[in-house]
Amino acid sequence: GDALPLQRFPPSSQQPVPVPYPAACQSCRLPARPLLRPAKVCQAGDAYTREKFKPQPTRDLEKEKRRLQKILALGKDEVEDKVEQAFVRKKEEEIAEPDRFEELMNEIQERRDFLAEMEALGQGKKYQGIVLTEISQKLHEMEIIDKKRSEEMRNIMTKAVPVGNKSSLQD
Repeated sequence: GDALPLQRFPPSSQQPVPVPYPAACQSCRLPARPLLRPAKVCQAGDAYTREKFKPQPTRDLEKEKRRLQKILALGKDEVEDKVEQAFVRKKEEEIAEPDRFEELMNEIQERRDFLAEMEALGQGKKYQGIVLTEISQKLHEMEIIDKKRSEEMRNIMTKAVPVGNKSSLQD
């Protein structure tokens, strides 16, 4: 809260007096010689030890040769690609069938909700034809899936119950 001390700067013709640095800055200086570790200390550590060789599992060289010959002859590795693609397709078909029916039901519900929102906003007539057409397409696709499923169930049931036993069940 006191006033600043008055300092008089020397005229420009005189040299300014150098101000000594505080002790904190003097400790920041680098040492005169770098701190190096002796060679014995470095060698005593793990820096010079090599990792032991661990062999990886070997490949079947004959199988690899045949595969490379097919690649050179045909231009690409088709055998493994076909096996992987067939396996992926089977999984997709198994997963896609049941999920697709549920997806269609969800899509129909979304379209009904959208149409209800548009009618609430007064735009129902504008979108009604488009939405109803999309819903009928989804219903048609659902009918196809249902027919496939019912046909599969009939095939399973006919295989499970032999033909000779059917007549005895009806008597």
